[in-house]
Amino acid sequence: MHSFREALLCPAGWQYAVMMNRFNLSVEMMQSLKCQGYSSLLKDAPGSSYSSLQCFVSKTQSRLPSQQHRPGKLKHYYLLNAASLLPVLALEASDGDKILDLCSAPGGKSIAILQTGTPGILHCNEWDILRWKWLKQTLESFLPTDLYNAVMVSNLDGRHIGEREPGMYDKVLVDAPCSNDRSWLFSSDYVQAGTRIEQRDKLPALQKQLLRSAIEALRPGGTVVYSTCTLSRAENSDVVASMLSSCDNVELVDLTGQMASVSQHFTFAPGNTLGHLVIPERGKTWGPMYVAKLKKLY
Repeated sequence: MHSFREALLCPAGWQYAVMMNRFNLSVEMMQSLKCQGYSSLLKDAPGSSYSSLQCFVSKTQSRLPSQQHRPGKLKHYYLLNAASLLPVLALEASDGDKILDLCSAPGGKSIAILQTGTPGILHCNEWDILRWKWLKQTLESFLPTDLYNAVMVSNLDGRHIGEREPGMYDKVLVDAPCSNDRSWLFSSDYVQAGTRIEQRDKLPALQKQLLRSAIEALRPGGTVVYSTCTLSRAENSDVVASMLSSCDNVELVDLTGQMASVSQHFTFAPGNTLGHLVIPERGKTWGPMYVAKLKKLY
């Protein structure tokens, strides 16, 4: 407990991964990162779906400058918490898949999905209007225009997409709104941070509604990945347990092999039987990130 609290409370020690944009790939920059001590996050991860997803991590606290949005100019890279890629790896997106990213903003996981291949459709949804605008700008910064036909961006209440589009998707990602143990601690907006703390008790109900909507949006045999960036059991395994007990047409998918393939970079909390939880510690400040996967049987 003490080690990850210490890591969370020391933002000067946080690490940042660099996800390259395959649509504007800079080989020179990749070589420069390696010279600076960065290594590939996924070099030992199995599966051809990872081959085009290039992400580099460093054991130091170095951070590249963020690239500014410039209309008509694609960015070379996206900075992120490396653990944020675990839900995308768990999703196992394939070319031609119909994919729904239910709570998509700010767009990092959508960008990562598109680094792994070309879906038949990627529906990126964000309910909050300001975050929706942010999402649209992020996608414009990373995607070539010829890919726009494969991407749909909507501003809908994710709790109702399942009933609007039942059985439409092969895969759904629910990176749910959560109490976010990293960002609220250092939010510059004290009112927003205080509001988030006050709303913590209401979040599990919302998360269950979003996950239920995602299951409804899946075709039989499809899979949903549920993720948060909180340590809260009530928002993590308890939400998944609720779905398993109330929906007789879903089952838990074992992610042990996938998580083991990148385990040298992350510290996983022990004792989790419903999903996997990355906890930050000194030298590995990735997370918190909870990931679980469900399959719709019929």
